[in-house]
Amino acid sequence: MKNMESSATSYIVEHLTRAIVEHKLLPGTKLAEQKLADHFGVSRTLVRQALFQLSQNRLIRLEPARGAFVATPSVQEARQVFAVRRMLEAEMVRAFMAQRTSAKMRRLKQHVAAEKKAMERNDVGQRTELLGDFHVRMAELMGNEVLAQLLGELISRCALITLMYQSSSAAEHSHEEHALIVAALAGDDVEHAVRLMQQHLVHVEAGLTFDRDMPSSDLSMALSSLTP
Repeated sequence: MKNMESSATSYIVEHLTRAIVEHKLLPGTKLAEQKLADHFGVSRTLVRQALFQLSQNRLIRLEPARGAFVATPSVQEARQVFAVRRMLEAEMVRAFMAQRTSAKMRRLKQHVAAEKKAMERNDVGQRTELLGDFHVRMAELMGNEVLAQLLGELISRCALITLMYQSSSAAEHSHEEHALIVAALAGDDVEHAVRLMQQHLVHVEAGLTFDRDMPSSDLSMALSSLTP
């Protein structure tokens, strides 16, 4: 029974995380327990467990007597998240180069090709997911599960940050910058690849507009786009 409950909780966490990353659940959205329980066909107890896990990852905030809300990262938090990513991912590029193989490079190139197709289809959800997953994919190809998990959590938080603060034209070059990073890795130029990764993250942060109005959303509409 405990395994079944754990599996159900993980399933809810996965789907809500995806909805946040794909910008279907917007910052500030109230996550009503009963609506979530009805949607996923589970008890409110399991929903609470899932919401607690998401609060641990800083994707939602739990407020006493008010309930759960999709997090609204502050400007200070946004800058700190990008600072941590620059530190982590510069060293990740060096470590990836040290254990680079033709098979790993092929799979990384395939990921970039998938990004391009999503952009050509103007598939915003898939594009957003793939552009974030590029960074996690590098860690996964290295076989570093701890780094992949850490980056996954940071990038999920970045999805909220970019949704709140990114201007409409700011993220257009992310795919091109990923392709340049892969080309530098393929060309055995580790320091150039490190610089490109740092510049890429600087460009994303520089594209944030911190005086934007807060977006709003409706939980029912967001849940209708999810397949339980």
